[in-house]
Amino acid sequence: MDTSISNKISLTILLLIVGVFILFGLDLFLGSVNIPFKSICSILIGETAEKETWKIIIFQSRLPKAIAAILCGSALSVCGLQMQTLFRNPLAGPYILGISSGAGLGVAIFIMGLSFLGISGSAVTLSANSGIIIASILGSFGVLTILLSVISRLKDIMTVLILGIMIGSVITAIIGIIQYFSNDAQLKSFIMWTMGNLSSVTNDQLNLLLPVVVIGLILSFISSKSLNAYLLGEAYAKSLGVNIKKSRILIIIITSILTGSITAYCGPIGFIGIVIPHLARMISNSSDHRILTPLSILLGINVLLISDIISQLPGLDQNLPINSITSLIGIPFIIWIILKNKKIANLN
Repeated sequence: MDTSISNKISLTILLLIVGVFILFGLDLFLGSVNIPFKSICSILIGETAEKETWKIIIFQSRLPKAIAAILCGSALSVCGLQMQTLFRNPLAGPYILGISSGAGLGVAIFIMGLSFLGISGSAVTLSANSGIIIASILGSFGVLTILLSVISRLKDIMTVLILGIMIGSVITAIIGIIQYFSNDAQLKSFIMWTMGNLSSVTNDQLNLLLPVVVIGLILSFISSKSLNAYLLGEAYAKSLGVNIKKSRILIIIITSILTGSITAYCGPIGFIGIVIPHLARMISNSSDHRILTPLSILLGINVLLISDIISQLPGLDQNLPINSITSLIGIPFIIWIILKNKKIANLN
């Protein structure tokens, strides 16, 4: 790689890392309750807080929400990057391909199953049982498995994209039926979940979510070499000793784990998985996943932190749905690229 290009990428990564720290601090600072930044720093390092309520707000609300934004942004960005490479389609992503819908179906079935067992919504909420993350991962895994089985039989990759959209529509219809038979408490909880909400993530959930996402990201780095070879064609990848079948299975597992776990606790968050990989390619002018993976992670974290900051309504105890914010950011970006007649992605 040219030295000037390498220096540019290094500088970009450094600026993004600085941006993560700045935005993370702003996310902790902003909120309905005005807490001095100095007091926030004191609370974080374990010093006595001026007000006990400030400590509760930081550790029980703002800090888990900011960490959730970091995990969500990094996971969804990597999922989008891997799926765009695997499906050789610039519009591939967890939201468009119906993978997030599959995770949502797993959540809906899980909640409906609880009611069949006689357990009410007040007894077990969406965030109180680790079973929701298992159900969500299984749902996303099921959709990915269907898509990958089809892609080996169809020459037109666009057909796979259309199939993913159709699967998402069918799943939405099934979820609608499940909602129809659910009680008011379950229906309200599920609708709130579909809007995307980082503030509902608790410390107990983070204890489960953090290692799951970290493992998924590590596996993503490990698969960078096989993804680079896959870009040059299956025949070339095989000549390099890459096991195509195992690589596909690994990518399916990674994407299912990351999408399922994030969707389970944060809700279906759209457009991050589509937009961020393209942005990473535009900035780096590279198709090397050893560069794109960390760059996508940092970009995703910055965008999710910005979205979370925007979603906070000053002076109110409510936040705008995070899914609405990411859509408002992502859709204009895609339209801008189309209108400018730019090449969204070079996946070949």
